[in-house]
Amino acid sequence: MNTFWKNIEWILNKLKLIGAVSLMLMTFLTCADVLGRFLGHPIFGSVEIVGFLATLTVVMSLPYTHQMKGHIGVEILVRLFSEKTQTIIETCTGILSLGLFGIVAWRMVLYAHTMQKSGEVSMNLQFPEYVIIYIVSFCFLIFFLLILQDIIQNIAKLRGNQ
Repeated sequence: MNTFWKNIEWILNKLKLIGAVSLMLMTFLTCADVLGRFLGHPIFGSVEIVGFLATLTVVMSLPYTHQMKGHIGVEILVRLFSEKTQTIIETCTGILSLGLFGIVAWRMVLYAHTMQKSGEVSMNLQFPEYVIIYIVSFCFLIFFLLILQDIIQNIAKLRGNQ
């Protein structure tokens, strides 16, 4: 099982890198397009590309943000409880999150499959949108697995195995 989580960690690092590169490309493309528009030669399809890159930036960084505990949490009341109670609350919210993002990942795969069968493409570049949707669903799957890992660790902590 340890090898499995190491592979997830490896994938997570690649997603983080791709997300960072997407953000940089989005920045450079936007600057180049603004300059091109000023000079009368805008970049064709730049709005679509920036939209795709923004999507990739967000979904690629989501699993990493979860692993680093970078999400906003409401801890005004929870921090007043004992460590065991905090772990129980974290486990319960983890289980709810696991269910939610499991459904989201599953439905995204179905949606991508529907888009693929329909032949839906972007308006200007004619890029198949299902590719981006499959990538989004994969990132949600990794996010789902990281939530599962947290739940397993919390249960081990509650049992006193950690």
